[in-house]
Amino acid sequence: MKRATTAFAGRAVLFDLDGTLADTAPDLAHVLNLQLSARGLPELPVGALRRYVSHGARGMLRAGFGLQPEAAGYPALRDEFLDLYESNLFRETRLFPGMSELLTALEERCIAWGIVTNKLERFTRPLVEALGLTARAACVVGGDTTARAKPHPDPLLEASRRIGIDPRDCAYVGDDERDVQAGRAAGMTPMIAMYGYLGDGKPPQEWGADIFLEHPLDLLKLLPAPPPMR
Repeated sequence: MKRATTAFAGRAVLFDLDGTLADTAPDLAHVLNLQLSARGLPELPVGALRRYVSHGARGMLRAGFGLQPEAAGYPALRDEFLDLYESNLFRETRLFPGMSELLTALEERCIAWGIVTNKLERFTRPLVEALGLTARAACVVGGDTTARAKPHPDPLLEASRRIGIDPRDCAYVGDDERDVQAGRAAGMTPMIAMYGYLGDGKPPQEWGADIFLEHPLDLLKLLPAPPPMR
């Protein structure tokens, strides 16, 4: 397992959104707890829900109601969850500590950065705007931007096309096994955000990534120094 010591000489870094770029768990947990409370069920703490966040509504409803997508009551609960989330996108969601500094450092080094997430564009674009990143991101690719979402490589390849940089010159940072799978399939360098949610499956050390970031700023250790000021 490699920590943040192997140099990255690429030209772009792409980030997953939930659990990698931003801590969205408090708002997603809030929405689930609205649903639980409305049904007279006890609310769940954010800490108990973080590992389910990367799987979106499907993961949250499994955590809160024990429902799988094939269950009879699942579609109605999912639609309610999504509608509630649209009204609660930016209550407590924030960039992870150090992420703002990292994005600035990438820009200083003329390294493009963008966002590739399985979150639907309906939520992704207003959330990225609320975070103040729309004008800065080289691309924003949502879960429904391409016909297939991660773990298929299609969204990452679309991001590569949009920014005009070969996938082999891109890193993809994520906090779920499917992020590593998508990155590998796209020909990018996968990096795992160990500070993120990490799911509830096998441990990240078994996902097949090359580089593990304990903190967003660990990525700076992999990058060349910024050009000298003139």
